[in-house]
Amino acid sequence: MANKRDYYEVLGVQKNATDDDIKRAFRRKAKECHPDLHPDDKEAEARFKELNEANEVLSDPDKRARYDQFGFEDPMGGMGGNPFGGGFGGMDFGGMGGMGDILDQLFNGGMGGMGSQARRNAPRQGADVRYDLRISFEEAAKGCTKSVEFYRNESCPTCSGTGAKPGTKPETCSMCKGAGQIRQSGGWMTTVRTCPGCGGAGTVIKEKCPGCGGTGRHRVKRTLDLKVPAGVDDSIVLTKRGEGEPGQNGGPNGDLNIRIIVRPHKLFRREGINLRLEVPISFTQAALGAEIDVPTLDGNVKYAIPEGTQTDTEFRIRGQGIQQLGGQQKGDLIFRVRVEIPKRMSEKQRELLRQFDDMSTGKEYEQRKGFFDKVKDLFN
Repeated sequence: MANKRDYYEVLGVQKNATDDDIKRAFRRKAKECHPDLHPDDKEAEARFKELNEANEVLSDPDKRARYDQFGFEDPMGGMGGNPFGGGFGGMDFGGMGGMGDILDQLFNGGMGGMGSQARRNAPRQGADVRYDLRISFEEAAKGCTKSVEFYRNESCPTCSGTGAKPGTKPETCSMCKGAGQIRQSGGWMTTVRTCPGCGGAGTVIKEKCPGCGGTGRHRVKRTLDLKVPAGVDDSIVLTKRGEGEPGQNGGPNGDLNIRIIVRPHKLFRREGINLRLEVPISFTQAALGAEIDVPTLDGNVKYAIPEGTQTDTEFRIRGQGIQQLGGQQKGDLIFRVRVEIPKRMSEKQRELLRQFDDMSTGKEYEQRKGFFDKVKDLFN
């Protein structure tokens, strides 16, 4: 007796706690240490026993009054264990059907909630369907309309979804009596498992529907037109509400989730709503400047390259990028020039380049001049 903790302390409530306070405290703490959730945990099992003992006393007005007056030394109690009741370690599960029932009450709505059979019959939303749609880079940038063909499971028209042969109907499972669960008691422990006879459905089909083989569903091909908005990017998911599989027990349909897969472009690379591009130019165009054709998603545009353009210089053309998804803004086209040095030249071309180099004063090359000036400073 000396080692027993005060029942109010066990539940974590004050002595003036209401019945609802005690009930809520018990449910909250019992979820934390229930033996079914902590198998082979002796400490959790001991805590759960202690909680039940405290709850049994404090939730009963008469036992609580005697406990408040006499504590654990109730003259009306028995010797040892819990002086306020019998059972295993002072716990009396008679009115609750064992630990399996307690777990069912705590987690499955036994205290004011729906029972397992009601939950099986509750409306449930149908499963979502996933579809991968491959489109071109241009279609993603500008938007398009695509015909989407997908499959989904629907209610079998032969049996109207019951799974039973027309003229028959599912029968109540004789093994679980329609509960969908089998309870087995072993001493003070009650275990609950899904009924093997009906798989938890509570019913069995003696004569299966020839149209669906007893599943109540069949696979159907569906087609819809999907409007792909301008600016979609790779891996974006477009959702068509209610186009998934039918719900059960009057529940809503699931959704059709369409994942966009954008094929890469040969020239352009996307960067947010901007486009990037590399444009090769000749040595002469870079040196003298030139008007070049720059490809865009809407065709070529003219762009003036200034004299003395260096390789890797970037230029920007406003408004030639990607339409912002769901907005009005449009990105830019950013292109980088790569000065290409010819690999094969005629002897006359070589001679002209030699003459050009002989006439050079060095001032034409800013980077080279700056480099050699630094070298000169380093060694002087």
